[in-house]
Amino acid sequence: MNKPLRRVSVFCLALILALMGWATWIQGAKAVDYKEDPHNPRVAIGKYAAPLGNILVGGEPVTGSAATSSTLKYKRTYKDGSLYAPVTGFTSQIFGSNQLESLYGDLLDGSDSRLQSPTDALTRTRAKGGDVATTIDAEVQKAGYRALGDKKGAAVALDPATGRILGMVSTPSYDPGKFAGSSAADQKAWQRMSADTDDPEVNRALRQALPPGSTFKLVVAAAALESGLYDSVDVPTDSPDPYTLPHTRTTLKNESASAPCKNATIRTALQYSCNTVFAKMAVDLGKDKVKAQAEKFGFDDGKVDTPVRAGKSSYPSDMDEAQTALSGIGQFDDQATPLQMAMVVSALANGGELRTPQLVDELTDGGGNTIQRNGPKTYGTATSARTAAQLRSAMQTVVDEGTGSNAKIGGLTVGGKTGTAQHGVDNSGTPYAWFVSYAEDARGHQVAVAVMVEDGHAARNEVSGNGLAAPIARAMMKAALA
Repeated sequence: MNKPLRRVSVFCLALILALMGWATWIQGAKAVDYKEDPHNPRVAIGKYAAPLGNILVGGEPVTGSAATSSTLKYKRTYKDGSLYAPVTGFTSQIFGSNQLESLYGDLLDGSDSRLQSPTDALTRTRAKGGDVATTIDAEVQKAGYRALGDKKGAAVALDPATGRILGMVSTPSYDPGKFAGSSAADQKAWQRMSADTDDPEVNRALRQALPPGSTFKLVVAAAALESGLYDSVDVPTDSPDPYTLPHTRTTLKNESASAPCKNATIRTALQYSCNTVFAKMAVDLGKDKVKAQAEKFGFDDGKVDTPVRAGKSSYPSDMDEAQTALSGIGQFDDQATPLQMAMVVSALANGGELRTPQLVDELTDGGGNTIQRNGPKTYGTATSARTAAQLRSAMQTVVDEGTGSNAKIGGLTVGGKTGTAQHGVDNSGTPYAWFVSYAEDARGHQVAVAVMVEDGHAARNEVSGNGLAAPIARAMMKAALA
């Protein structure tokens, strides 16, 4: 072979090898990337080629699938979509998915490898979609949704013994079925939701962190008992009334001038929600001890997965003593989600042991066979059993004789704590109303609830945790136990 011909042959061979290498790289190393690329139309075609698996509440599906006339043969449907949207999230042929619909998307559309039989794997056939069974109690969910009504807010109910989320409500809500398809009407529905200034797509129960107001006094009280600052909820505290914030001329007063807050016991201070007592207590403890206690309840943890990730609740670090005092009454830069405050009460109800909140009970394949079951998980020990028992007792006084009277339920032991959190410049905005509580029946079954009303359409001077939030908690506790 002459030299020019040999060069051409080598060049052609190099091109063939390069082509083969490129094809191998595309089909091997990059196959998964292309397969999972949301811009690849085959991904959506495959996902919606058959009915999706379902999300279940109490063993019954709250989702479904409906045939379409497009290349995407099926679209997601929802039963009571607005009621369960904070639980399910949405899946849309155009706008993707979120929450459980996203986290378990592979299971629901049948592409999860755990669903494949040997034959499916060999023939590359997509298996029938599996189901996601939630921990939600339908009656608790409905009770919270009805009680919140047209208010802007959220509520969470937990089983203290297991961490199971029994109810998770966020209002205003949205119907994910209205934009599940790919029609012009679906696109308009999405645009309307996105333009709504009330942000109905935000899961306020998990993601909306706001000042917790006086409900945070439970955390400060726990820190005081755990550290030995006070030995009991029934010993007098060192608490002037009014209280001048350290190194300032600012005087902190109580909501009621006639409340017996001077040197009040923790029980009395919770009963009357004495600002002066807990502001002074936070300063006496110091910000580090309060922060350490808050973190035992879950504050400052940005990785609380239910499995949907919760927004981070935070207790500030960089504070002077005056700011520490304000943080002790749930103001300054304290931030908490309704889930976080439900965790606080859940730990106290469960003898100080905090269970990790969980929304999913089990996963099953297309034939109903369990492929994953979630049991209780311990988050940590928030307080001693003695401290938890004392605070439960004090919370019962709040309901029986104090500011939480609207949470009373005949036949149940109920404890609670009200909260009204200021917001806006110079407290110019309508306050947030909070209520946290637990209830126990004669058999020892419990439920812990946290309610936050961001806007209850009430006059500013009529906003209170007992007036707006406690009736919602009562409805959910009654549905769970009564």
